[in-house]
Amino acid sequence: MRTRKEYIQRLKCASAGEVFYRLRQAVEIRYLEWKIQNNRFKLKMSELKREDIDQLALPTVKGEVTKEQVQKIIDGKVFRLNTNKSEIESFEEKNRDVFSSSVRADSSSPDIRAVWEPARLQHISMLFNYLLKHPENEPVKELAKNNVLKWIDKNPFLKGPHYLSAMECGLRIPVFFYTLKSLDNLSEADDRRILYSIYSHAWWIERNLSLYASLGNHTVCECVGLIFAGAVFRNHVYSRKWLETGCRLLDQELGHQLLWDGGPAEQSFAYYRFVIDLYWLAADFLGKNQLHDCIEWKHRLSLGEAFLTAVQNEAGKFPSIGDCDDGYAVAPGITHMSDKASAPTDPITTFPASGYTVIRDKAGLILTFDHGPLGMAPLYNHGHADALSVTFTVNGKPFLIDPGTYRYNGVPEWRKYFKGTRAHNTVTIDNFDQAVQETGFIWSHPYKTEIVKNLVLDSGYYLRAVHDGYTRLKYPVLHERSICWFKDSNFMIKDSFTGKGIHRFELNFHFHPDAVLAEGDFWREVDNQGTKIFITISGNHQFEHIRGQDDPISGWYSPAYGIKKPCSVLRCSKKGKPDEIEFVTAISTDSPFDTQSLQDKFFQIEKQAENS
Repeated sequence: MRTRKEYIQRLKCASAGEVFYRLRQAVEIRYLEWKIQNNRFKLKMSELKREDIDQLALPTVKGEVTKEQVQKIIDGKVFRLNTNKSEIESFEEKNRDVFSSSVRADSSSPDIRAVWEPARLQHISMLFNYLLKHPENEPVKELAKNNVLKWIDKNPFLKGPHYLSAMECGLRIPVFFYTLKSLDNLSEADDRRILYSIYSHAWWIERNLSLYASLGNHTVCECVGLIFAGAVFRNHVYSRKWLETGCRLLDQELGHQLLWDGGPAEQSFAYYRFVIDLYWLAADFLGKNQLHDCIEWKHRLSLGEAFLTAVQNEAGKFPSIGDCDDGYAVAPGITHMSDKASAPTDPITTFPASGYTVIRDKAGLILTFDHGPLGMAPLYNHGHADALSVTFTVNGKPFLIDPGTYRYNGVPEWRKYFKGTRAHNTVTIDNFDQAVQETGFIWSHPYKTEIVKNLVLDSGYYLRAVHDGYTRLKYPVLHERSICWFKDSNFMIKDSFTGKGIHRFELNFHFHPDAVLAEGDFWREVDNQGTKIFITISGNHQFEHIRGQDDPISGWYSPAYGIKKPCSVLRCSKKGKPDEIEFVTAISTDSPFDTQSLQDKFFQIEKQAENS
């Protein structure tokens, strides 16, 4: 369902090998469509003995599904990403007999991501988890069986919207496998229908793997599907190649997805959690069945867990940096991960490759400073233009926030806003993003970032970083941000610039919707359910307070996919030559105080840093 512009942008990034791969795919799909329309397509499944399935061990499951959650599924609950049930069902019915690659959406269609979510069948995975502790519950078994078989019957192979994405096929295969392993109420005919779904899904994935410029979390999903299907049909030469391909690509993607410092190459915390969970699932399954050596995986995955632990708060939540579509590897509350990594003991933790610094103090303050790249080259699909942005929480109460994602499809202006620089806690120059949004998932002109100083001082911590996202302008500008964290729970942020020409500089700070702002003489008081911080900017420049503005879009926060809420933004704008512009912002978690003395202290530390 890509636009012509997206095809053009992808072509610009494509190698000769990728162009040939995409052309071959296109020809094969059109030929396959012709065969299906003329009733000439028949996929012959490899024969399988039931013991081939029985010999395979299930991965270990962590997490618990409650009786109340099961009752909601019995009552009809599935995951729809906050989208109306009738909209999804209407779109499915409209495209029920359409060849998958010919399915089209229009302005009245729901977001295709929301259409796909129920078809991941993860509500069924929750039933399987429940049956592990309640194997005698026959009504739940019957519900799981009927739901899986009903989905297979309503979605014949390559018809309708659910075969558009090989990634979605990859996520369904483990559910089909769990159905075969977890239910003892399946007939021989039921077994064969489910096995055919596994076989046909894997056959389709193999021909539509996300490779070349599309390598990313989609590839990981597809490979997990191939691994489960290849293991089921492991005694057949052709289908065993699925297992080999899945393992080979996951070996390759390990270093591509998970950087050496433990951070994410895609620059999305939510997708990173998703990818790591998929790796744990595959590693546990492969290890238990002695199908692949995953020792190296586990070492790198442990680094990833350490990163996620470092950036999350005491409740286990992390800032919504980068894209998030609320997807799960298995289902909400269910994981195959190893034990959690220990929380960092150092008050300051820097991840130089992925580009994040996290500062914590004993009072429960957490500041995250983003000095990382745009995302995973060459398309940077899930990255946001958020260079040098910060997030800030106090005792689990969010104050400075990342805006989230809202939606992927059907609302291009909102998609552009939530990805853009103006929606983040950093500086926008001349109303441009730090990189160029070519489509909803493709960036060009990616920026580079660099840590200039990173010092631990007796009085606190000092960091300075720079990005070059605005050097593409006719009169180029470099943006440099310094952060000084004082050990008395106060900190300052200084934004300075070098370059040419006259520009408009706009500093934005976004606050959680629960935060209530009150204006004082020099300080703004921000109260989030009884916890307070105070913020001010030096000089005679005042913050403008914006909340839930539609034209132009500004002051919005997305707590979950498909939902947006108004949030407060404090904005300060200046116009002039880069060398003459600076913003110095002070934030206190105690009470308003003399900003001049704090600023003097900051400049002393800055001078000390210059001489170090």
